Amino acid sequence: MVDAGAVRDRNASAWLLPNNGVRTNHRLRSDMRRYPEDDEVDIVIVGAGAGGATLGQRLARAGWSVVLLDAGPFWDPDSDWVSDERGSHRLYWTEPRQIGGADPVPLGSNNSGRGVGGSMVHYAGYTPRFHPSDFHTFSSDGVGADWPIDYADLRPYYEQIEAELPVAGQDWPWGDPHSYPHSPHPVSGNGLIALRGANAMGIDMRVGPVAIPNGRFGNRPHCIYRGFCIQGCKVNAKASPLITHIPDALANGAEVRPDAHVSRILVDDDSGRATGVEYLHAGVLHRQRAHAVVIAGYSIETPRLLLLSATSRYPGGLGNDHDHLGRHLMVQGAPQVAGRFSDEIRMYKAPPPEVSTEQFYETDPGKPYRRGFSIQTVSPLPITWSEHVAAQGHWGATLREYMRDYIHWATLGALCELLPLPDNRVTLADEKDRHGLPVAHFAYSQCDNDRQLIEAAGTVMSDLLLAAGAEEVMTVNRYAHLVGGARMAARPQDGVIDAEHRVFGVDRLYVVDGSVMPTQGAANPALTIMALAGRAADLMKNHAVRS
Repeated sequence: MVDAGAVRDRNASAWLLPNNGVRTNHRLRSDMRRYPEDDEVDIVIVGAGAGGATLGQRLARAGWSVVLLDAGPFWDPDSDWVSDERGSHRLYWTEPRQIGGADPVPLGSNNSGRGVGGSMVHYAGYTPRFHPSDFHTFSSDGVGADWPIDYADLRPYYEQIEAELPVAGQDWPWGDPHSYPHSPHPVSGNGLIALRGANAMGIDMRVGPVAIPNGRFGNRPHCIYRGFCIQGCKVNAKASPLITHIPDALANGAEVRPDAHVSRILVDDDSGRATGVEYLHAGVLHRQRAHAVVIAGYSIETPRLLLLSATSRYPGGLGNDHDHLGRHLMVQGAPQVAGRFSDEIRMYKAPPPEVSTEQFYETDPGKPYRRGFSIQTVSPLPITWSEHVAAQGHWGATLREYMRDYIHWATLGALCELLPLPDNRVTLADEKDRHGLPVAHFAYSQCDNDRQLIEAAGTVMSDLLLAAGAEEVMTVNRYAHLVGGARMAARPQDGVIDAEHRVFGVDRLYVVDGSVMPTQGAANPALTIMALAGRAADLMKNHAVRS
């Protein structure tokens, strides 16, 4: 287990990874070849984000030979990241993709990541758990799907990851009530506005949870409240696999190969087992043999890679015998409502999700829709703020006036649980990328339940800001957080992987990322992805997957 070699910090309430926050010599150490490509390593993992990094770190600690491949660079926050909103866009996955459907989802920003650490290098740091109800929405509410595992299966892993990051926040009363390793951060102007409006409406709001320690932690400095959480935390106060689990994986013998775009999973058709991967580095095709293969490329690239890896035995792609691969892909409805106040708010001066509520998370029998939403403070920086204003039809002199008024606005955002629908899916397009591989086509359409949820969330946020004294409010509709596409199921007729993350019909092939989620709840997914990876690591160790 991960905490077997951990060090107890007398000044903190969490177990530390010994290398938490270490970032020196990462690039040098990632360039060192520990394992020749001709040798069969115990496991090769495609993707070094929330799922891949956590899994790789735990298996490396168990003595496995681990190779992590990532299509993007090995980031050095000191030299690669900038204190500039526009300059941070290269943290996103901007390779070509096609979008379609009745309600297409814009890609290339907040819902995709590029490089070691994945999208967690530019997530907001918000780390709520899923609720127990998220694992049986079909049985309880008649919508979505039931997971083949329960909340209780993930509870110990939630606790482990919360301690490792660690997470700071107030005691949490929703879902499975629990506390956090670190006390909550102080509340800024945006949070005070939200609390004032919530109090007036009888809504319970809490501070946190965020994967940003309230104070120094290990080798990491205190948060300086500069507002760049979702542009990459240059000071490394915010936890991400890049500065927590990847350094520990390297220290325990794992190898990370950045700029390695995996193009195919290698499968022996006679035996039906995965044998390794092909990948492109600097335009040269390489192969890495492995006893087992894990895909952790997230909800678009994971289905795409499994489709690209079709063979004569698996003509529709790996794990696609029942046509579930790429289907049931979900995004969360993420409307944002901003309110103008006479006082200076300076909403960027805190972690973006500093105050939140899950009071509306569960199905309300009195409402016409099933499932629910959560509400958080959010803090769009000026470029994103200008997009909000322009979405209202304001241009020219009026847009400039709104921009000058930026520090007087407070903003709330919702996460609405949009439902998994079979036609919301990833397929391969005719268009090719720079490697000559078919790009992903992502079609997405909302259902009536989705639209009702988004409208209800917007109404509550508007009412809350007006109750806090807002002089004007504006709403913008948007999406957040991709999950699904390689769903976990009890039977191959219902999904792509089983409850132990094994791809149906292919031996020694696993998926460990957000694509495996049958439902998404109204919570940010990063913590759950890491918890799933922690559980998957224990399952692999216990079942002797290693050669």
